[in-house]
Amino acid sequence: MNMLTKSYRDSLLESLQDQGEAAAYLDAALEDEDSRVFLLALRDVAEARGISHVAAEADLNRESLYRMLSEEGNPRLSSLDALLRALGLRLAVEVRG
Repeated sequence: MNMLTKSYRDSLLESLQDQGEAAAYLDAALEDEDSRVFLLALRDVAEARGISHVAAEADLNRESLYRMLSEEGNPRLSSLDALLRALGLRLAVEVRG
């Protein structure tokens, strides 16, 4: 019997197409004190939606978007906001509890 299986990455990217899942994934990434974790999670969400499409929606070029979301990335707040808007998401601040 031939069983087809999806890779973890394929399953992750498929689930991140749902905005609720994407928001929860990014929230979990923000819990890590290393900002690179959030940027890499944001890259996963962008890849799930199609990097080229997201870059165009955010009015960013694709190469800049990849650099911004790399481990060494250090995006400007305006670029981060544009990217989140293109993904249908927004950054929020909450009181620590």
